[in-house]
Amino acid sequence: MSDTGGLHFMCGKMGAGKSTLAKALAVSHAAVLLSEDELLRRLYPKEVVDLAAYVALSGRIKLALTDHVCELLRHGVPVVLDFPANTTGQRAWFRQLIEQSGAPHRLHYLVASNDTCKRQLKQRRAGNPDDTLQDEATFDALLAYFTEPCPEEQFTVVRHERQ
Repeated sequence: MSDTGGLHFMCGKMGAGKSTLAKALAVSHAAVLLSEDELLRRLYPKEVVDLAAYVALSGRIKLALTDHVCELLRHGVPVVLDFPANTTGQRAWFRQLIEQSGAPHRLHYLVASNDTCKRQLKQRRAGNPDDTLQDEATFDALLAYFTEPCPEEQFTVVRHERQ
């Protein structure tokens, strides 16, 4: 993979810093940045009220973006997707993008302790008290589904250790 081209996507617990890294990668690689959180806020304001709503609405966004993202990648436009790749199921979409576009990729895996993530969530919530899904209860619920990327998935993984 060239230093700038291809697909970049994130794996890491809630609050690990995926969005912060995605923004930095987009700048450093002159990439198109697509943020799931931003798309959910703009397209479905106040509709993400629980995990079931998130899964359904996230699925709609992914379906709508798949061909567009692949077209960008096929034209050599670097893309950073700030969408979680935190489960094997979520990573299946990224695999589809890679195979459909033929683009090189990097899965950026942010490794952070639960305490670090919860501390960052608390800081984030202080800046946005209306975001009711950015709390420790949601963190704990989502943690049960989190799965680290494994070699069998054959992703090019870049580890980022967080303090």
